[in-house]
Formats: sequence, structure tokens, C-alpha cells
Amino acid sequence: MQARLTSLAARRLKLLAALALLWAAAIAARLVWLQVVRHQYYRELATRQRERVVEIGAPRGGIFDRNGQPLALSLPVESVVIDPRCAPEPSLAVDILAPILQLDRGELLQRIRAAVRNRRGFLWVKRKISREEADRLRSLKLGWIEFRKESRRSYPNGSLAAHVVGAVDHRERGNSGLELALDEQLRGHAGAARQVTDVRHRGIDSQIAEQALPGTNITLTVDERLQFVAERELKKAVETNGCWTGSLVAMIPATGEILALASYPMFNPEEPVRPGEDLSPRLNQAVSVPFEPGSVFKVVTVTAALETTNLVPETIINCGNGRINLFGRVVRDHHAYSALPMADVLAKSSNIGAIHVGLRVGSTRLLDYARRFGFGSATGISLPAESSGMVRDLDDWTRVSIGSVAMGHEISSTSVQLARACAVIANGGLLVEPRLILKRARPGEKPLPELVRPLRRVIRPETAITMRRLMEGVVLHGTGALARLQGYSSGGKTGSAQIFDLQTRRYTHKYNASFIGFAPVPKPAIVIAVTLNGASKFGGAVAAPVFREVATAALRLLDVPKDLPDTPPILEEQPVELADLAIADLGSPAPSLPEPETPASSPARAARLELLGPRVPDFYGKTVRAVMEESTAAGLPVELVGSGVVRGQYPIAGSILPRGERVRVQFAR
Repeated sequence: MQARLTSLAARRLKLLAALALLWAAAIAARLVWLQVVRHQYYRELATRQRERVVEIGAPRGGIFDRNGQPLALSLPVESVVIDPRCAPEPSLAVDILAPILQLDRGELLQRIRAAVRNRRGFLWVKRKISREEADRLRSLKLGWIEFRKESRRSYPNGSLAAHVVGAVDHRERGNSGLELALDEQLRGHAGAARQVTDVRHRGIDSQIAEQALPGTNITLTVDERLQFVAERELKKAVETNGCWTGSLVAMIPATGEILALASYPMFNPEEPVRPGEDLSPRLNQAVSVPFEPGSVFKVVTVTAALETTNLVPETIINCGNGRINLFGRVVRDHHAYSALPMADVLAKSSNIGAIHVGLRVGSTRLLDYARRFGFGSATGISLPAESSGMVRDLDDWTRVSIGSVAMGHEISSTSVQLARACAVIANGGLLVEPRLILKRARPGEKPLPELVRPLRRVIRPETAITMRRLMEGVVLHGTGALARLQGYSSGGKTGSAQIFDLQTRRYTHKYNASFIGFAPVPKPAIVIAVTLNGASKFGGAVAAPVFREVATAALRLLDVPKDLPDTPPILEEQPVELADLAIADLGSPAPSLPEPETPASSPARAARLELLGPRVPDFYGKTVRAVMEESTAAGLPVELVGSGVVRGQYPIAGSILPRGERVRVQFAR
């Protein structure tokens, strides 16, 4: 019996030993599996639990004016994050966070509960908070609230140069202006850091894994002082004259460096775009919006004549008493000039004279010179959405296109293109590339100046010098008298192009009123192009004064020596003729009967002509009251512009007013 018990105990002991051995073998196998076979996997899993990779944001490059004044900077700010798994009950967390961060309580509660349900370990509460908000949260000393360093784009001057500098979105990605065009360079390259955390996912220690590469700082050619003057004067002109939009470009003609580029309406780049917001104020009028330039284009017409024909400034040009029959179409002028020297065709802005000059040049050569001056091609300026304007091929011209193009219609241009064209005259015949970037460099690196492409000669130097003199005549005794400067000579050209209404498909009595000019005449240091869209007055009346104010400021800032006595400009005793209207509507087909020498030469013919409409009386020199009395008595519809006495009218006196039209009467003091 004793032996049986001993044998049973021995068997049990052996079984227990075997089971223990098997258990030990299983544990050993498991340890081998975990520590040898799956070692790398569990090591990485442990690393992920105690470490996390945190992105190190790269500071966005700054944008500065030519004198080093900041136009756009990225400032360090903090954002608030929480780990919903470590935070207290959601409603309690909301009661703490919402009042301090000024957040909607219901929305924040919904976001935290959703994060808890999805077992998320990270939630942005509010990004880019103020310093006061950060200080209040830190004073609570709550471990479940974390702060992350970020940056916020700041524009120290508000809306100044907003259309040039542009703006960014909430991620600091450029969405307009240079912020968009140079986004890749300004953005830099983000770095990374490995951070060791505790059981509550709070950071204990960190190690840089990849250094952040800061964005490139950009220095512009723009001078913020002149930019301020340009925007102020443009805004005043647009609002005073009831225009729709406006643009201005001030450029150094020798290099193409843009000192000021203004667009109206303006916007604040620090205000984000809201759903349904009208985006038209963010449109760069100077670069992206083409328009028919009107009479400013006569500079190209006259230049082409000087280079390709035997016409000289003193050549007498037939102006047809303000009327020409052009291939069966009747074209009328804003003033009934009989004949003018070609110099005065430019100074007085005669449409008929410009058409005769254009006919002498010819369509092929006129088109060639339009393209030589850069019309129809992008300038290459460093801004997005630049328009190339429009210059049609000869195959698309009609027989009367030569008349339209010669006075600035049937083509379109931007203000930047007008400034570049004017620079051709100012710099001696070279086509420049408008520049906005002066130099660029990463923080700590030596700035390198931007490379300037070789300039291309498009007209002869002697032609450019002659055109300077002719454009000075526009200011001295022509339509640009209001562009005269104190202490400096100046030259330029006015323009007033009728605006085409796409709905009624007719040209209106609203104008693209422009002025392009330079100063001083012997050696121009500044070129300025001004355009006011939707004006009711001529370019010489509304755009030339803007040129005067901005040019005066530019010459002072550039420290250009005066070339005239420092006395206020003196205008003639007689009111200055500012009419420079490039009449887009080429009128009606010419009557089959020849024109009578006088209205009374043939009673029967006069009776037939009267059936077409009433004759236009001569209003010249009359007051507003006298014009109203005479037009009312004759049943003649009129449109009155300006004040004083009549200095221009369209149609001209003695012509037949087409039915449904009205007489436009221009007054001046």
C-alpha cells in the first residue's frame, strides 16, 4: 500500500514537472517570440507610444519695400490643443475653454465629444490666439491644455500696397499678389522634432530631427512713401469724379523698376475672404483688367509716322473741320479743327488728324509699332493673372480699323502696359520689363540683386527725343495742361476712350480717362500711367491732376534736380481745352448725296437732310443757361458736362444729329 502511494506521488510529481517544463518552455518561446522574432515591431510600437514627431513650422519670408520697410511679416503666435482622452468631462472642459477663447460653447462641446467617440488623441481648440488669451489659460496651470507655436501673417501698413503684396489663407499659403506668385519661395521648408512624452502625452524632452528652412525674404522695388501718395490721390480722384475703378503705375523708365502700383477699390489683406464676399476689390486693376486706351495711343501713331513716313512735327495735317468719310463711314472729331501741324494733332488730340496720320503709316506698320511698344503681350511682371491685352492680327481688321486703332480703339491695354509704352519714349527708345523684385535672400544670407534682362531697342533715339518734345507740347499748350509741375518740365498724353456697354451693345458717354507722362523732359526720372474707369470727364481733367501730385512726390523722393524756376505753373488766361475724346462710334454710313457747301445752298437737299434729324447749333462760348434755353426751344436733347462756358461739343455745329442721339456739351472755366 505504501509502495502504491509512493508510485502515485512520483507519477504526479513527474506530471507536475512536465507541466512546469512545458509552461517554462511556452514562456521561453513567448519571450523568444516577443524579444527576438518580434523585437523590432514591439520596439517601434513602444517608441510610438512614448515618442511623437512634431512638425517645426518654417518662418514665412518677409516682404519689404526698397528702403527695408516691412510690408508683410510672419509673427510668432500660439495655438491651443488638447488630448480629449486626458481632458476632464467634455462639458467641464468647455466651461473652462469657451469663455476665455471666446468660442461658441455648443460647437466646441460637439467637437470634443466627437473626438472622444473616435478616440482621437489630438484636437485643435483654437489656432493663433492672442497673448492675453494665452496668459489667462496658462494661469490655470491645467496639464491637459497644451500650446503649439505657430505664426500669423501681419501687414503693418494695412491695405497699403495690398494688390502688390497680396494675402494668405488660414494656412499661410498665398492666395493673391506676390504672396501667391512667390509662395514656394516665401513658404520655406518645415522641419521636424522627436518629442518624448509621459503617460498623459505631455512633452518631456525633444530632439531636432530635421531643421526648418526659413522662407526667402523679398525686397521690392516699391517705395512705401510713394505708394501711399499714389493710393491717396487715386482714391480721391475716383471718389471725387464718381468713377468705377482706377489704377496707377509709377516706374523708373531706365530700369523698369516700379516705385508704386495702386489699384482702386482697395482691401485689407488681414481680413479673410468670407463666403459670398464680393471679390472685385481684390482684383488688381493695373495688371489684370484691360481696357481701350483711347487717345494715349496716339503717341504710338505719331511715333510710327516719324519713323516710317516723311512726316515731321511741322507737317500740316488735314483735320477736315472735324469730319471724315472713312471708307463709307463718317467719323467725327471732338473739335472742328480744319488743319493742324502734326505736333498739334498730338497736343490737341485731334481724332481726324490722327486718322490721317494713321493712313499715311498704313495698317501693317501701325500694327508693327503697336507690338513694338509692347501692346498685345504680357509685360512679365511678377504678379499673377496678368492680362496681355489685345491687338488683333491684320486678318481681323476691317476697312475702318485703321481709323479706330490710330486713336486707340479696337485694341486693349492694361495700365502696366501703358507705363511700359511711355517708358520707351522716356528712356530713349528701349522696351523695358517692369520689375517688382529688387532682391531676395534667406535670413542670414547676403541678398543678391535680381538679374535684369537686356533691353530691346524698338525706336530710334532721335525719334524718342522728338516725341518727348511733342509730348511736352501736350502739357504746355494742349489737353494735358493740368499735368504741369512746379519746378520741373513734364510731358505726357491724355486719353478719353468711350466705354462699350455689353448689354446695349453701344458705346456710352462713360470714359476710360487716362494720362501717361514723364518728368523732367530732358532726362526723365519717372514715368506714370493713370487710368480712371467710368469717368464722366476727360482724361486731362481727371487723370492729369493725379499724375501731377504723384510725379511731384516721386521727384522729391528721388532727389531729382529741378530744371525750371521754382514757381507755380501758369495757365493761359483763356480756359484750357481738355477735350481729347477718342470717339469709338464711327457714326453712320455716309449719305449717298455729296455734302452741301452750306446748309442753305440747296433748299430741297436741306429738307431731305432735316428728315434725318435736327441740325446742331453752335454752342461754343455760351453759358449753361444759354445752352439750355436754345436746346429747349429747338427740342434738342443735350448732355452737359462741366461748368463755365462751352469749350467743346459733339456732334459739331451744323451737323445732323441722328435720331435718338443727344448733343454732348463740354463746359470749362
